[in-house]
Amino acid sequence: MTTRQPVALSEEEIAAVRSWVIHEDAHVIAFSKPSGLSSQGGRIKAHTLDDLLWAFARSNGKRPELVHRLDRDTSGVILAAKTKPAAGFLGKALQMRRFRKQYLALLSAAPEPGSGTIDAPLRREEIGRESYMRVVAFDAPGAQGSQSRYRTLASNDRGAVVELEPLTGRMHQLRVHMAHLGRPLIGDVRYGGALTTEVGPAPRLMLHASKLSFPHPEGGTTTVEAPPPEDFARLRTALGL
Repeated sequence: MTTRQPVALSEEEIAAVRSWVIHEDAHVIAFSKPSGLSSQGGRIKAHTLDDLLWAFARSNGKRPELVHRLDRDTSGVILAAKTKPAAGFLGKALQMRRFRKQYLALLSAAPEPGSGTIDAPLRREEIGRESYMRVVAFDAPGAQGSQSRYRTLASNDRGAVVELEPLTGRMHQLRVHMAHLGRPLIGDVRYGGALTTEVGPAPRLMLHASKLSFPHPEGGTTTVEAPPPEDFARLRTALGL
């Protein structure tokens, strides 16, 4: 799909990215991305998932292309298209909001009420070299309509596990919306999340893309799921959730 200059990958990197594959067919390939790996770009001088897709390059120099992104510290399902027609089809489906994304998040306390829809416009702001999203008024300059659903799955006096679903696709949307409710995600230092819990430190941003449903180029809907990685599952268990 691309004739960009190939990226040289080590045997370890090739083995790693292949081990993250959780679904593959003639049109798409889905990965369970680890936390700490950028999807694309970024300032960190390390290979991104986009770079690692060269491990799947064909003899004609074409390789898969990412359909969407996940934040660097978010783990979970991410999708790539293996052909140009598939990329076009999925790109349009994404724009038409035909993707359904579900996430799991750990919080220091359950939101009140326990479930609902957040309708809070967001605006991107630059502070130094960092980009942030802020909740703003509906008529504020640069405001982008943003909606998220949330549902508490379990909670106790030490924390809560919440299922999140973005209805729009703004940067950091789920993180900012939960902070807007006064319930920032554990480990989300950028938006006020706690770095420690009653059972110990947070290893990272506690957000995991657990399920992705999308229209398949051959018809019908395909659903791909990624179980939470060990660090997420361990903290959830330690919190009694």
